[in-house]
Amino acid sequence: MADSEAPRATANRSTTPGSDTFKDYISSEWADRPDTLPAPREQSAFAADRRARLSALHTGRRLVVPAGQSKVRSNDCDYPFRAHSAFSHLTGWGSDTVPGSVLVLEPTADGHEATLYLRASAGRDSDEFYANSEIGEFWIGPRPSLAQVAADLGVATRDLAEFEAVAATFDADTLLVREADPELTRRADATGTAVGTADGVDVLARDLSELRLVKDPYEVSQMRLAVATTKRGFDDVIADFDDIVAHPRGERLVEGTFNRRARADGNTVGYDTIAASGDHACVLHWTRNDGVVASGDLILIDAGIELESLYTADITRTLPVSGRFTEVQRLVYDAVLEAADAAFAIVKPGIRFREIHATAMRVIAERTAEWGFLPVSAEESLEPDHQYHRRYMVHGTSHHLGIDVHDCAAARRDLYLDGVLEPGMVFTIEPGLYFQPDDLTVPAEFRGIGVRIEDDILVTGDGAENLSVGIPRTASDVEAWVARG
Repeated sequence: MADSEAPRATANRSTTPGSDTFKDYISSEWADRPDTLPAPREQSAFAADRRARLSALHTGRRLVVPAGQSKVRSNDCDYPFRAHSAFSHLTGWGSDTVPGSVLVLEPTADGHEATLYLRASAGRDSDEFYANSEIGEFWIGPRPSLAQVAADLGVATRDLAEFEAVAATFDADTLLVREADPELTRRADATGTAVGTADGVDVLARDLSELRLVKDPYEVSQMRLAVATTKRGFDDVIADFDDIVAHPRGERLVEGTFNRRARADGNTVGYDTIAASGDHACVLHWTRNDGVVASGDLILIDAGIELESLYTADITRTLPVSGRFTEVQRLVYDAVLEAADAAFAIVKPGIRFREIHATAMRVIAERTAEWGFLPVSAEESLEPDHQYHRRYMVHGTSHHLGIDVHDCAAARRDLYLDGVLEPGMVFTIEPGLYFQPDDLTVPAEFRGIGVRIEDDILVTGDGAENLSVGIPRTASDVEAWVARG
């Protein structure tokens, strides 16, 4: 492939000059660019420790963790690139990762030797820098040198072209994070060797998910920062309420206001913002955000800011648009808050993760039974073969959180849902009540009310810390918050 030929080159539209005269001219008279080496970034030491722990799990096996490739949005336009979470966790490379990079841990006598393969920056003797619209410097900006990345991340680097020789020797002792780079996985599978699977399970992805169940001090600090930044995003939304209510698609303004903060103070949003006003709050993953935000309604906002390190918060607050809850809205809100507080109260090292959900569900069952919504008592509804109360909350109460909004998702059930809590774990507590607008099991005044309260929780040595407790939670505090805005 010639330097100027990108994998998705648009030759039928190209107007790039191709004469030797032009090539000579554009390649000349450039100032020297110093190859200044940065100091190692803060997370590099933590990433080295993570690699060492992974190495201990797979003695004698080659481990391959791709960052992944850019994904096409339409024609020759890509989605914003985000490296695979396992890659970023093991390298410390976040939003500035060079697409296509691959981390390889080669087995040695005393562990593994880590090498990071990346596409090196092109010199002016190549036409890549001006003619390749996918990777050229004139199009996407300069890439760091191999030496700069090595100093920055504290890991040996080589040109990506050298990775081809490694890929050619994949065998049964090679473990590959299969979902990270589908094309690389396809090439590995084409050799006829099962690379990285056991009974259909991506072994390395599973182990890397489980490695993230307990956060190190750097990760905890990033979670605190992500929550604090997200709080400012919520403040911005409340400050814009007048414009939001006045607009025919006010939910879009909520999304836009929050996303502005995410881009200003972080990398982006950690997931598509849910801005669900009125009946839309009963749609659990409402991300169309095309509705009106009307005075008298509740608006459920589920949003989190992802930092440059890729760690993200995940917060939900339900706000009265008028500034005051109605009597029924407050009744529902207080029930959800009671469930959240009850769940938080039991969190400590040694309990099982699933107990958090069970505790929240007991409150949900008791309140919906008390209001006469269930055909049986709360105790009967809580029996596994009944679960009537789950009509009003079909989702789970908690999920792990970190470099992914649903972190550690490939971990085994006995370490996740049935796992025992340890200090350093971070997860959400997010009960809710959702009364669909056409649900005839509830009185008319409840229909169309959706409430969720979600906080980010850190397990400590003797209990737990609510990282997002500074974002107003009680009905009275929420009303005061909206009034201040």
